[in-house]
Amino acid sequence: MVVIDAEDGGRWKSLQLAGREWLWQGPGLLSGPRTNHTAFTDAGGLDECFPTVRGTPDHGGLWNQPWDFEVTFGDATLTRTFASDTDSVTADYHLQAPPGYRFTWAAHALLDCAVGASVQAPGGTPCRLYPEAAPYLPTPWPADAPWLDTTWPTPLDLNTYGPSDGTAVGAILVDCPTVSVLDRGALLQLELSCPGEPVSTALWRNQAGFPDEAPYRSLGVEPMLGRVFDLAEAGPEDAAVVPPSGKLAWRLTVSARPV
Repeated sequence: MVVIDAEDGGRWKSLQLAGREWLWQGPGLLSGPRTNHTAFTDAGGLDECFPTVRGTPDHGGLWNQPWDFEVTFGDATLTRTFASDTDSVTADYHLQAPPGYRFTWAAHALLDCAVGASVQAPGGTPCRLYPEAAPYLPTPWPADAPWLDTTWPTPLDLNTYGPSDGTAVGAILVDCPTVSVLDRGALLQLELSCPGEPVSTALWRNQAGFPDEAPYRSLGVEPMLGRVFDLAEAGPEDAAVVPPSGKLAWRLTVSARPV
């Protein structure tokens, strides 16, 4: 079952599958909806990031306006419908926009996971690391390339949500439509389908490294359309593109089971 806060950007505020809650409830930075806020504020749950994830506007232009079934940003209109049972939720998206409209989208899901939770993806998946203030570093998954800052004591291991160590990093598993998360005896699987478009999974692993003034912990596993966070940095094949029909559809399926 999924519960939506229509007044707060259509945010998924609860996702209960296989007998447990999967969404992190946030750092408690504010109460009430973020309507008309100009700076993104983390509220936990799952935000819909469109038409970009990072960049301008940060986390897209949907999180700060009320919406439920339908929402408009510029000359694009996005609709979303759900179907669910005990162990799975399916979200179907339909975008209407001018032909050739380029965008990135992410289901910015922040998960309620314990120290030691593991992220599972196919071996050899290309992984774009985004050390803050540095260009991404291409590396195959698992992402065991050393951190670019030599003050880091150990290589970067994105497979495991570890203890608080003052680090925060983003990454994109390129052309990876399915990722699983193993946590406390249960397996969550997120799968995205959009034939003909670039489908990836973004990761955000914050182990008390963000923000600088009051760091907290969060784990984001984010099915996405595109291969980069910022639409402004997207190469010719790095963004989704609306076809000549002016319509594009995609499906996100989230399921869970005990293991």
